[in-house]
This record gives sequence, structure tokens and C-alpha cells, in this order.
Amino acid sequence: MPISRPMSPAVPNTPARDVIVLGGGHNGLVCAFYLARAGLRVVVLERRDVVGGAAVTETFHPGFRNSTASYTVSLLNPKVIAEMNLARHGLTVVERRMSNFLPLSPTDRLFAGPGLTAAGVARFSTRDAGRLPGYERRLEVVADILRAMVLATPPNLVEGGWAEALPELLRSASLARRVGDLPMQGRRDLLDLFTKSAGDWLDGWFESDPVKALFGFDSVVGNFASPYTPGSAYVLLHHVFGEVNGKRGAWGHALGGMGAITQAMARACVEAGVEIRTGAEVVEVVTGRGGVTGAVTADGERLSAPVVVSGLHPRLLVERLIDPAVLPEDFRERMGRYASGSGTLRMNVALSELPRFSCAPEPGDHLTAGIIIAPSLAYMDRAHAEARLNGWSSQPIVEMLIPSTLDDSLTPAGAHVASLFCQHVAPTLPDGRSWETARETVADLMIATVDALAPGFAASVLGRMTLTPMDLEQRFGLVGGDIFHGRLTLDQLFSARPVPGHADYRLPAKGLYLCGSGAHPGGGVTGAPGHNAAREILRDLRRRWPA
Repeated sequence: MPISRPMSPAVPNTPARDVIVLGGGHNGLVCAFYLARAGLRVVVLERRDVVGGAAVTETFHPGFRNSTASYTVSLLNPKVIAEMNLARHGLTVVERRMSNFLPLSPTDRLFAGPGLTAAGVARFSTRDAGRLPGYERRLEVVADILRAMVLATPPNLVEGGWAEALPELLRSASLARRVGDLPMQGRRDLLDLFTKSAGDWLDGWFESDPVKALFGFDSVVGNFASPYTPGSAYVLLHHVFGEVNGKRGAWGHALGGMGAITQAMARACVEAGVEIRTGAEVVEVVTGRGGVTGAVTADGERLSAPVVVSGLHPRLLVERLIDPAVLPEDFRERMGRYASGSGTLRMNVALSELPRFSCAPEPGDHLTAGIIIAPSLAYMDRAHAEARLNGWSSQPIVEMLIPSTLDDSLTPAGAHVASLFCQHVAPTLPDGRSWETARETVADLMIATVDALAPGFAASVLGRMTLTPMDLEQRFGLVGGDIFHGRLTLDQLFSARPVPGHADYRLPAKGLYLCGSGAHPGGGVTGAPGHNAAREILRDLRRRWPA
């Protein structure tokens, strides 16, 4: 979608800072924290009236709060958690008591989690149950490589001579050593998981639909693609390298919602000396003398700083906020083709009571799990094909979480709140239709999809908030509704994120950096792009990384 760029008004300057951070999302806050702790004067400018970006907790129905957009915890980097001392600043994360629950039909189900998955899978295939340990072991070997890469700056394509190329060659050699230490089996698996479809990867391991659906769902989360789209195996991998409270692969809930994470980060920032300003929309990054010199807000204030760091979607920065004349033409053209669009619809639902699934009618640990309505890879493939053709699937993919089963602070006594994370919907509807008119029709479909497996669910809905891809873009700046700030495809990963030549968080204007999910390692509430960008900024300023 074309993005217009406003002109800056003639306004007075304000006192200079060392760094201006655009956007108070979790990565912007992480970056600001490390820079301030190194002694820099840092201001964070956030357009909305609350910090947190897409990781916020808000009231959406009288008496009901929920994580409005991002909704569950696993990928938040443990180094960031420890160094920002988020526990001291109020963050508590509790684990799900069951990992996943798949209501396969009104009469059948699959429970998954420690001590549950093998027995559940054995009901459908004893062969598949026997292959689970090998699958998990080999996936973990590759996930370990990914964990090692998360806090590393990727090797960058550079122009120039040996002086410019040598640091990148050393980074490449370090990565090559890590991969070289893998046995041949691990190297082959690494190649498969970065290039193959999740469906092809899982079909090579398992024969039964339920276990392939269990693992394959991760390949379509935030990814407007079929599980048989080449490269979707990486999206599966991207969702398995996290941990909760030291337990690898676990998922959990932040007590108080995802906003508890970013509020704890904000408190850590303020303690470190960061100035945080909400209601401060930036309309221009000011340039001069070959680089950035500051930023202008919507109310006409001009702030000066030699370093500007953006946590925004990279296309918003490039196409809306900065004079195109200061950016190379090829860079601008490639950013214009930067693929962004998740195919995600997000709902928050206030409930008078817990749902009762026909296949598991009594309340239990399964209601603390990720409840996945997508019984097979073929179901997911059809959902994607129909959404591409019609705008959404008549049999959509729905993941539901009920955080109030673990956190009673979100709702009135006896009531509950659910997060519905729905795939696939087209980021842009065909035939010129608008999400403004389709929103409630599709929301009704998502509620009906759950109700078909949990009769009475629709009747228990007291209120709801529906965020289409259009709403996610308008509210949170997620272009195309893309929860990752750009698709996680091989041409937009690692040394190619956001484009080759700028994978080191430096953008092609002196003093301009990227610290959001459009930079390595990509999306999810990780904090890693903010951490890594701060390190590179401090290197450029010849400041020591804070101990």
C-alpha cells in the first residue's frame, strides 16, 4: 500500500539528546535501556498513549483486560530478561499446564505436552509415537544453532576493500565453525529446515494427520502460506527456540498480560535514565550533513540527536519518515518490494464461562493450553488456498488461549477472557472489498468455528474486539498486518534482513539504525533486535557495552 510522507513544519529545536528511539515497542525499549546504561542521553518517542507496541494489555470490554495483539510468551530472550532485571520490575511468567490441545472433531482430540504427547500420538500411530524422541532431538540440534545466532550480528554484504570486508569474513567464519561442528545429519537437517516446506519435512517423519497438525501449525502462525509452501519449515523452527523460566520449548503467560513485559521494560528504562514520551508521533526524521540530525513530532517539536534508532516497521521508516533523496535508489526500490503480510486476524473475547469442548467437556489443564483448531496439514493447505481466492477461508485456522485460567486479574470473578489468533485471512481483500465491511462477518465465522467444537461458546460471548490485518496496520503500524514486521522467508532472513547490505542494523544514512523486528532475527517478542542494535550503535560511538 502506498505510504505518503508528510513535510516537516517550521518549529523550534529542543535540547539535544544523544539518541532518539522511534517507537516504544519492546525492541525500542530494550535498545534504549542498553544505550542509557552505557551513559547516553536517550529519548523514546511513542505515537500511542501507552508504550509496548503490539505487546500491550488493554481493556476491551468493561471489566475485561487482555493482551491486545501479541498474546503468549516464549521467545523473550533470557539474557534480556536478566540484564533488564524484569522480575524485579514486576514481570512474572507462568507456564501453561498443558502445551497444546487439538480438538480434532466433536469426538476426538490430541493432548500435547511433557508426559502427554507420546501417549496421545500413539492412539493414532504407534510408529509416530516411536519417532517422536528422534524428531525432537534433531529439531533441538538445529534450534541450538538458531539460539546461538539470535544475539549475533549477521555477516553483512559490504562494498569496499579488505578493511571493510574483514569483520564480515570473521563473522562468517564464526558461523561456519558452528555449522561445521554439526554432524552431517545436523547439517542436512539445517538445510532442510531453512529451505523446505513444513509439510515436506513432517511428511518425512510421520504418517498420522494429528501429529503433523500439532507441529505444522507453527509453520503458518503469522505466515500467509500453506504448510506446503517452500520455506515454511523455517517458520516452524522460528517458533521452537524459546523458553519459559529456563525450560526450553515451553510457552507461558505474563501475569497481567503482555503489557506486563513492556511495562517492566519501561520501568527498567526509566531507572537507567531513559526519557519516555507517549503521544509523541514522529512525522519526519531530519537529515543534514550526510546523516540524521533529529526528528520532528506531529505537534511541531523538533528534537536534535546525531543518532536515530527506529523500532518501526522498516517500510514505514523508509517510505514515510525520511527524505528519499538521502537513501540510495536501489535500497529504496528493494524496500518497496519488501514482503509484508501475515494473513492474521486477532480477536479478544469476553466470556461469561469457560468453553466446554465436546471431545473434552470437563474443565481441566487443556483449557490452559494453546487450543488449535486445524486437524491436518491438508486442512491448513485448503484454508490458505481459499483465503487467497476469496479473502478468507470458510474453514479457518483458529488458535485460542484462555489466559484467565492462569491469571484471574484480567476479568471479573467467575468470568474469563480468550485470545483468538486466526489464520488465514488475506491482508488485502480481492475485488476491491474492504476489511471495514467484512470485519464482523469474519469475526462471526471465527466464533462459529469454535462453537462447532465447543457448543455454547457463542452464547457465552459478552463482548469482543476484532483486529483485521487493516486494523493491525492502523493501530500498531504492522504493514499488511504482518506480526513479524516482514515475512520470514529466506530472502528476508539473517544477512538479507531487511535487505542485503544492511543486516548489521545500520541503514544507509549516517546515524540511522533499525532495532525492530524488521531486523535480525525477526519477529516475536524476543528483544533480540533491540539488544543487537544497541551493541552496534555503541561500537560506532566507541562506547563500552554496559557490564
